[in-house]
Amino acid sequence: MSIEVNNITKIYGSQKALDNVSFAAAGGEIVGFLGPNGAGKSTMMKILTCYIPPSTGNAKVCGFDIATQSLEVRRQIGYLPEHNPLYLDMYVKEFLEFTAGIYRIKNTKSRVAEMIAMTGLQVEQNKKIGALSKGYRQRVGLAQAMIHDPKVLIMDEPTTGLDPNQLEEIRALIKSLGKQKTVLLSTHIMQEVEAICDRVIIINKGNIVANDETKNLRNSKTTQIITVEFDKAVEAKLLQSIPEIEQVKEIGKNTWQLQSTSTHDVRKEIFNFAVSHNLGVLTLSKDEQKMEDVFKELTK
Repeated sequence: MSIEVNNITKIYGSQKALDNVSFAAAGGEIVGFLGPNGAGKSTMMKILTCYIPPSTGNAKVCGFDIATQSLEVRRQIGYLPEHNPLYLDMYVKEFLEFTAGIYRIKNTKSRVAEMIAMTGLQVEQNKKIGALSKGYRQRVGLAQAMIHDPKVLIMDEPTTGLDPNQLEEIRALIKSLGKQKTVLLSTHIMQEVEAICDRVIIINKGNIVANDETKNLRNSKTTQIITVEFDKAVEAKLLQSIPEIEQVKEIGKNTWQLQSTSTHDVRKEIFNFAVSHNLGVLTLSKDEQKMEDVFKELTK
């Protein structure tokens, strides 16, 4: 495993930011690390990158212990924090060459040119960082995080400030990187999670409340919402007699929204009801489960 977290707890004064957290992430995996504000996401990322120590517990990155081998851990990690710290008076190309020098990278110029091309900074490479838009500053942060070709990428809100075109490009880049590296990605954009993450860890109030493949989490919610349109009027009381239907709501002419917490698909019962009451079914659809719904349910 590239990342191994074992029983990490972090306490600030009287506040427990992380409470006995454990998880792992393998190579070639993009893991979405989600949670509401103040849930402990950034704290966990700072611990993994050796910025702060845990109160108790331990973690390893590529087999190196964060407490006793912090320099080796930092060599394995590319980190883009939420508040992207950059030297605003430096030029883009100059800053990346400076970063490459810190990592003692050979063939600095060719590696910098590769990063500039990869993150779409060609047009802006000779500008001062302070003159860049927020989206391009974020690209510079991504370039510096990847310049030493780390095995693990940890990104806290990496697409903040990007326009729709830039979003698509950076998401494609992250997905490509995830084929060879371990990517731990924090974001509040649920569409981003569904688009690029293989697995999702949801943390709430310092505790992990979900850790599963993205597709499994989307299918985990038991509430079903079925929209059905009949060819003629029907009373709500009759609809409530359908087995396992708990709530009914009229949302249009002869169109109803039916809710059930059954673990199996209730559309068959609705269709049988229509047949037995001589009703024609014009449309019958089941709402797709979205990651946003799962997130809300687990963290409300």
